[in-house]
Amino acid sequence: ERRRQTKLTVELHLGDCLEVMRSMPDKSVDAVITDPPYGIGVTNMRLGNGKQIIYRGSSEWDKPLNPDYITEIIRISKQTIIWGGNYFAEYLTNSRCWLVWDKHTGANSFADCELAWTNLNKVVKKFDRSWVGANAKDTPARVHPTQKPIELMRWCIDMVEGDTILDPFMGSGTTGVACVQTGRNFIGVEIDPTYYAIAERRIAEAQMQPRLADVAAE
Repeated sequence: ERRRQTKLTVELHLGDCLEVMRSMPDKSVDAVITDPPYGIGVTNMRLGNGKQIIYRGSSEWDKPLNPDYITEIIRISKQTIIWGGNYFAEYLTNSRCWLVWDKHTGANSFADCELAWTNLNKVVKKFDRSWVGANAKDTPARVHPTQKPIELMRWCIDMVEGDTILDPFMGSGTTGVACVQTGRNFIGVEIDPTYYAIAERRIAEAQMQPRLADVAAE
C-alpha cells in the first residue's frame, strides 16, 4: 500500500504553465495528470437541450495547444496521464495503456467516450461514469465547461505511484481536490484568474474535510 502523507502540500500558480514547467528540473514530479485544451471549439458547443453553454472565464484556453506544452509535460514527469491525448498523437509515443472514460451519453451528439494517453506500463483500462449534459440528473453542477468528475481523477491518481502530482491546466481544480482527498501533494497551474479563484476555493474546502482513507479507517 502506498505510504500516506501525514502533511500535504498544495502549491498553486496563477499564470502560464509553460513558464512554470520550464523552471522545473527533469522528472521532478512523480506524475502529471491533466486535461489540456484540445482546440476543438468547445466554447461554441451547445448542451443536449440546445442551450448555449455559459462560461465563467475567458475562452482563451480553448485555442489549439502549442506542442511545447506537451514536450515540457513529458520532460518533467515520471508518469504522465494526458486526457485528450488522441488530439496530440503526433507529439506522443505509442502507448500500451490508454485510459477510456465511458460517459454513457446515450443517443445524442456527444462523444461516447474520452481517451487519455499514458506512459504507464499497464493494460488499457476503462472507467464508467455517466456525465451527460450539465442538466443531467446524475451530473453535478459544473463550474468549468470541460470539468471532469472527481471520481475519475481519483481513479487516475490510483494508477500512479509517488506523492506529488502536477496539473498544469488546473481549470476549476478537480485534480487538486482529488489529490487532497487521497493524500497526495498537489501542484496546480491555471492561467485564467476566474478559474484559478474557483480552484483555490474548491481545494481549500477539500482540505477542511477528512481524507477518504481516514474516513474508511474509522
